[in-house]
Amino acid sequence: MALKLTVVDQSPVPGKKHELSPVALSAELAKACDQWGYSRYWVAEHHNSGNFAGPAPEILVSHIASITQQIRVGSGGVMLPHYSPYKVAEQFRLLETLFPGRIDLGIGRAPGGDGLASHALAYPFQQSHEDSYGQQAMLLKAFLDGTIPESHPYHELRVMPDDSPVPEMWMLGSSGGSAALAGHVGMNMSLALFIGPEDRPVSIVEDYKSAWREAGHEGEPQTMIAVSAVCAETREEAALIAAPQAYWKVKAFRHGIREPLNTPEQALDLKAKLSLSDQAYFDETLESVVYGTEAECQERLNALAQRYGTEELALVTVTYDFADRLESYRRLGSLIDA
Repeated sequence: MALKLTVVDQSPVPGKKHELSPVALSAELAKACDQWGYSRYWVAEHHNSGNFAGPAPEILVSHIASITQQIRVGSGGVMLPHYSPYKVAEQFRLLETLFPGRIDLGIGRAPGGDGLASHALAYPFQQSHEDSYGQQAMLLKAFLDGTIPESHPYHELRVMPDDSPVPEMWMLGSSGGSAALAGHVGMNMSLALFIGPEDRPVSIVEDYKSAWREAGHEGEPQTMIAVSAVCAETREEAALIAAPQAYWKVKAFRHGIREPLNTPEQALDLKAKLSLSDQAYFDETLESVVYGTEAECQERLNALAQRYGTEELALVTVTYDFADRLESYRRLGSLIDA
């Protein structure tokens, strides 16, 4: 099958120093992926992080859309619990006005950073420990769709510019928690498989589609599956390039230690010093990555698309050397028209 591929860019800080900043590298990668035929380019939101450099997707979306021609550009995503749905609606309505037909608004509920960052984002108000994400998502969509009920106190609010089209709206999730909500609200859904090696059952997508139908939304629900991917000349080379991120996840997810990315060779040396349990997690993490040659990656991507019943796959690639990341996306881009 022909692959419809999207880029999810976390603006990672490469272990190998580069003359350009990580967000400038995001811009360079976006221009290349625009030429290679990728469908979308999404940027992430992280705070107080030494590993991911993009704290304001709405700003980076604007910049990338201004230097590309065809590719859709969006957030993957805005961490909505930090913000006012009204303000997010205004930002992305304006982006859609500036770049008509090319803007995606993806939202998520994760903090995108540690507790200190969340506290600072809420200042001078107190952080709310109530889960209001569902209400925020519904209000955001209603602002953009113009469907605020007459009885609602915000009914008279205008989302300026009020004569522009609406960006595509997506809800991001890494488990089944957001699936039913996305369907109920009427947003498209992107399921992240790249967070960790744990299996995400197909029932997550089925639950989403069922909720969409039960809510009576018009049109067909869209889904996207986001995976880690590394493509290289040989399978062995791809596995080596993927090793630093696998080791980083062992330290980050199992021990709460977030280090700079090591070289591929260092990552394998350090793996040998891990406990047997951590080594097993490293291997599971690596196997959750779509890696190999173009043909090997295409086979696995097709299998994932078939399993989850989707027409679109999003690719997350984090490498020690930006040159390897760029080359991986170039090789994977060759699969788009294959």
